[in-house]
Amino acid sequence: MSVGTSVKSRSARVATVAASRRRLDERWRRVRHPDVWIRLGLCFAAALIMWAVTGAWSKPFPYRSGYIPPRDLIAREAFDFELGTQAAQSFKVGQPIVSGGKPLTPRDLQVLYAEHQEHTARLSWLDKLLYSLAKIGIYLALFGLCGRYIYFHDRRLLSDFRRLARLLGAVVLTVSAAMFVARDSWRAECIPLVLFGMTLAIVNRRELAFFLSLAVALIIALSLGQGLFELMVLTAAVSGPVIMLNRIRSRTKLIYVGLYGAVITFVAVLGVGVLADQTFGAASVGPGVEGELLARGGFAAKLVSGAAWHAACVVLAGFIMTGLLPFTERVLDVQTDISLLELGDAAHPLLQELARRAPGTYNHSINVATLAESAAERIDANGLLVRVGAYFHDIGKMLKPPYFVENQGQNGNQHESLLPAMSKLVITAHVKDAVDLARQYHLPQSIIAFIEQHHGTTLVEYFYRQAERQSVEAQKGEKVEEASFRYPGPKPQTKEAGVLMLADAAESACRTLVEPTPARIENLVHEITMKRLLDGQFEECDLTLKELNVVEESLVKSLTAVYHGRIKYPDQQTA
Repeated sequence: MSVGTSVKSRSARVATVAASRRRLDERWRRVRHPDVWIRLGLCFAAALIMWAVTGAWSKPFPYRSGYIPPRDLIAREAFDFELGTQAAQSFKVGQPIVSGGKPLTPRDLQVLYAEHQEHTARLSWLDKLLYSLAKIGIYLALFGLCGRYIYFHDRRLLSDFRRLARLLGAVVLTVSAAMFVARDSWRAECIPLVLFGMTLAIVNRRELAFFLSLAVALIIALSLGQGLFELMVLTAAVSGPVIMLNRIRSRTKLIYVGLYGAVITFVAVLGVGVLADQTFGAASVGPGVEGELLARGGFAAKLVSGAAWHAACVVLAGFIMTGLLPFTERVLDVQTDISLLELGDAAHPLLQELARRAPGTYNHSINVATLAESAAERIDANGLLVRVGAYFHDIGKMLKPPYFVENQGQNGNQHESLLPAMSKLVITAHVKDAVDLARQYHLPQSIIAFIEQHHGTTLVEYFYRQAERQSVEAQKGEKVEEASFRYPGPKPQTKEAGVLMLADAAESACRTLVEPTPARIENLVHEITMKRLLDGQFEECDLTLKELNVVEESLVKSLTAVYHGRIKYPDQQTA
């Protein structure tokens, strides 16, 4: 008994070790992939650029006018200070330069800056090297932390090289702009940071935007030599707009977001100022007013002024973002609700042409859009995006409208004279034709994705069965390859594309029902859903089984409403 248990334990341990080795081998294989090294190199290049724009090996000058040092500031190096025609003043190592508890005046700043330059000039190359390595190391550590977060929450961002490059470029641009506008007379470093956060919230999810904005705020604070309280101010300034920025359905949305963020920033600066005993003002302090500032009333007025300045910067960022929104959408290939509403206008040339050349397909697209939008909203997906994608998903059918049943009318079936393989080519070609038309009319990639993915790699089942039947009747003994009768794909990559696939198939199939009773509609929709699920069409999107069930219920409810029964009047003739 004990021997058997011992043998089993040893086997289990061996299996565990083998599994661990396989996992390590798999991770090492991934790390060695060239794409991984290219992305690591891109991150290192971004860190080097930020190291250069933030002063390279020179330490930042951390003081600003109006800053109240909590203690006396001591000279780290011996230096001489000369102001205009006045006699030079010499300072020794350890000698107090500025007394603590008093706001810094312009003269104090000049003395401190002279001491800072002297200290920087006397740093050895080893000190500069260690400082540079520490700074780059912090940047890379933050990149690694953010990359790990993105890996678990938005892995497609890492796999898409262009999106990753744009993100790193935005980080570098934000830090560079913050360094430029952080001069003592402006103190507007929160404006680039808020613009960065709002842009990310528009392009990606708010959670990701919030996390990355905090990381960039930390980089800006460290690069400017600021402390914890200044970091809290930057965090408050960017957090409000990012958290409140959801869907943009009007041109004034970003302005209101800026106003709400300004209120949060104003209150936060007041609270942090009281805790830190700092005013965070933007105006320089003139000589001889230290006593007034130390008075309670003067401090309060200066603190309110500083809070109002930071709030005004957040409002200004909202106005700037409103003006930059169209360019942001075009450059980053992202669609807000505003652009989607414009794109989904029935007067769009492509939709007008579709209605003229293939009215049956146009009507089908409108119905699918209604079904898909309702289902998408039920699972908290972007219903408006699905609706607009549904409008354009079948535009390729306008090039050969008679070959699709909804456009045939009384002209007969055009496929009767074609072989099944040729019919399959005609049917599947509407996807490629639609993509070509979409690019010709400059539709965004997010809409083109619906066109490419709404059939996934599903089987053109009607003509596949017809080809099998003809092969059996001809007694050729050749097996019809299923792969040759499938759409080229790709499979749906997003929840929205998966919803559109189901809505498209369900709406088309319900038209074949002779008596579309609620029970028949429910069975048909369930059959279509299970067939797509077992065929692996939802393997690459984020749809869960629970969400599929919700989508199925929504489609059944909507289709039942469309095909509801009507009372037949006594004198009504049968059509």
